[in-house]
Amino acid sequence: MPEPSLDYFLADKPGAELTHPLIAEACQTLRRNRNEYLATLGNEQIISKLAEVGNLWRSPDYPLRQMALDADPEETGFPREVLAAGLDACFAEWTQEKFFMLLTQEFGDPTRLQSFASQPNRTFSMVNGPQLIAHIAPGNLPVPVFQSIAFGLLLRSAQFIKCASGKSLLPRLFGHSLHFVEPGMAASLEIAEWDGGNESLEPALFAEADCVTVNGSDNTVEAIRQRLPLGKRLVGYGHRVSFGYVEKQANEVMGTQAIISRAADDVVAWNQHGCLSPHVIYVEQFGSLKPERFAEMLAEELEVRNEAMPRGPISTKEAASISTTRRFYKIRSANNVGALIWESEETTDWTVVYEDEKQFQTSPLNRFIFVKPIEHIEEALHVLEPVRESVSTVGLAASEARMRELALPLAQWGVPRICALSQMQRPPLAWRHDGRPPLGELIRWTDLETA
Repeated sequence: MPEPSLDYFLADKPGAELTHPLIAEACQTLRRNRNEYLATLGNEQIISKLAEVGNLWRSPDYPLRQMALDADPEETGFPREVLAAGLDACFAEWTQEKFFMLLTQEFGDPTRLQSFASQPNRTFSMVNGPQLIAHIAPGNLPVPVFQSIAFGLLLRSAQFIKCASGKSLLPRLFGHSLHFVEPGMAASLEIAEWDGGNESLEPALFAEADCVTVNGSDNTVEAIRQRLPLGKRLVGYGHRVSFGYVEKQANEVMGTQAIISRAADDVVAWNQHGCLSPHVIYVEQFGSLKPERFAEMLAEELEVRNEAMPRGPISTKEAASISTTRRFYKIRSANNVGALIWESEETTDWTVVYEDEKQFQTSPLNRFIFVKPIEHIEEALHVLEPVRESVSTVGLAASEARMRELALPLAQWGVPRICALSQMQRPPLAWRHDGRPPLGELIRWTDLETA
């Protein structure tokens, strides 16, 4: 396969001067391109191209994938092995069947994106996406950007992706793969980078877009909400946390080492970045697998994983946070006050802390995990009450029957996503982020009432 040219998006031109008129003109061009081509495509055409892009990114020999894996981790945020595993997990979901399942889940009848379809009340309805979506991309993970672009294309929306400075490489490479597969679709896509809060560029983007999506901190979401012109739709996803839960008889059904391996999968995936990664793993304390032993075995597994999939370098600030937290728990452990700590030697590569205080604890991340004992799910929900509104995902280790039993109180308490341990950072394509429809908040319904 020939090496693609990487000079297509604004972000491909380092040092290029971005101005208010340039951003406004780019948005208007995107709208024209969308109306002339993307808006005319059928579901099958768009989905087949997205599936083709997904297959390319799963191929070890694909040049753009190789460019991503060979890039400096400072540009991608992750070392080669971690990034490769994350890309494989993401694009494994990009099949034609799963894209059509997503449309069916969201709209009942996928043809509603192209024409009116009948409803049980003898009316007809169709859906329309925004003509232009502005995505404020997160700086920590590439998967939300890839999915946002795919969802926008399904809705026939032109899209402007604004990346943080120095964080556009992976979105650009993905955009170039789309351009290689279907230039007409890529013509409705623009990618640029600048520091957030730019008072010169962002007003132009917000004025032109019909809808703005944001993945970031609560402060970022709120700041953009206050700056949007009236009538503009905002779809924001702010800060969330997740945790794991091991039922006391799980090891008798699944095997102890299998559970340890699954827990390690979730700690290692994307180096614990993103709202789906666990900060704490609760282990029911009256089973044959004691929480302290679970923590010790998890530490042994993380050491093994670090050999095969190194965590890679982190910032000085991140390393300092880990070291500070480690010192605190070393003092507690030395004084025998209900805490134990295991850590990688002479590095901050991984850390496991067991402590008998059951309150939810925010992790410094980068493979730093807390293990805490818990009596039962009701006690867990009680101690987790302070973070109730912020919980994103719970990863369970339990038999299938017990998993259903545990899921009911979790759902009633308000957890939007419950999955098997090891799948926390591998959500399905159609998952409902924060319990919200992935496409439903972007579209507008039109009902036709006939005589």
